[in-house]
Amino acid sequence: MAADIPDWRSSANYEHVEKLTASDLAWEWLRRNENYRRAFELLSQAETEKEKLTETIRQQWGLRFRG
Repeated sequence: MAADIPDWRSSANYEHVEKLTASDLAWEWLRRNENYRRAFELLSQAETEKEKLTETIRQQWGLRFRG
C-alpha cells in the first residue's frame, strides 16, 4: 500500500465520518467515483452553458444544487 493512502481498515481514519451530514457523506462518496469524475471532466470541457451542464450532472447523478 502506498504511503499516502490511508489504511481503510483503521477506524481512526474515518472518525470524521460520524460528524458528516448526509450531503457531506454523499460528496465524499461521489468525489471518489471515477465515473463521476470522468463525466464531470468531459461535460465541463465541452462548450456547454452552465445551466445545461448543471442540469445534465443533476440528471445523471441525482444531484440537487442550492440556489
